[in-house]
Amino acid sequence: MMPFIDLGAQQARLGPRLEAAMAAVLRHGRYVLGPEVEALERRLARRVGVAHCITCASGTDALQIALRGLGVGAGDEVIVPGFSFVATAESVALVGARPVYVDIDPRTCLLAVERVEAAITPRTRAILPVSLFGQCADMAALKVLARRHGLAVLEDAAQSFGASRHGRPSCGLSRVAATSFFPSKPLGAYGDGGALFTDDGDLAETLRSIARHGEAGRYHHVRLGMNSRLDTLQAAILLVKLDDFDEELRRRRGVAARYDRLLGELPVERPVVAPGNVSIHAQYSIQVAERERVQAGLAGAGIPTAVHYPTPLYRQPALADPRCRLPACEAVCERILSLPMHAYLEAAQQERVVEALRQASPGV
Repeated sequence: MMPFIDLGAQQARLGPRLEAAMAAVLRHGRYVLGPEVEALERRLARRVGVAHCITCASGTDALQIALRGLGVGAGDEVIVPGFSFVATAESVALVGARPVYVDIDPRTCLLAVERVEAAITPRTRAILPVSLFGQCADMAALKVLARRHGLAVLEDAAQSFGASRHGRPSCGLSRVAATSFFPSKPLGAYGDGGALFTDDGDLAETLRSIARHGEAGRYHHVRLGMNSRLDTLQAAILLVKLDDFDEELRRRRGVAARYDRLLGELPVERPVVAPGNVSIHAQYSIQVAERERVQAGLAGAGIPTAVHYPTPLYRQPALADPRCRLPACEAVCERILSLPMHAYLEAAQQERVVEALRQASPGV
């Protein structure tokens, strides 16, 4: 079976440097908040072009910390897309607020900005767009809307670190952004991890305090916080991976462009990158008719696939809104199918994927 994401190929390339970095942590023994964590935060902030980066234990924690730092809590509402990974809406619910679901653009799968204003109520405190599948939401338009209504904008950049919109990096497009270093991400650790980004010094201090048990100094706790720290070993791994990150992004763009060419005559909808966006292609997700049949045909040919995502957030039992009906979300959930995608995917492997897709597609 072909790997869906080939971390082994990356490890073969980076192995000696990864082992040296991890050995250095074992020697100094500062496994929590060691020097590699601070070094990583400096490099990430510099890359994004913001003053502050605060690492934490996961992308989901990053979202919750950001929401709490913005003052979102019980009785508030936060606008989210109806199509995303569960952590987007789950984080809103976990801070006591209510996720309000808005439909997406069915071509890009990003939040449909033109539908947001109708969802704003006196209880709305924030807009939480998702930069999905590796490309940024229309943050500039959302910020204009947010200013008009006195709202905060928080970018869920769990899938888009390294992307940009009109030349500005993801994670630097709003007052605060949250990303994830889950192993399958283009910049992934070998365990969970996350980070927050902001130019606001006061907010950065609050975010760091929330992530460190609400402390404002050793054994001095000024708010209820949480224990959310990036392990030093994971920071060391990410520092090594950052050295090759731009090269891997170049390779990912090449893989996506090759898929675009190879799929040109098949009855599938290829992913659309919005004007002004540079995507990191965290996934390569097509839309197909008769998805179960197509997926089964690919599996029979040894081609792994994934469905990101089969159920709208408002139909998840833990987050359900039975009154909600979002036509584009529901159509995409029925048709979306992610193909193998990583920086080391070879042309011959892609040709094999596309030929299997040709054989499995209805009407070909």
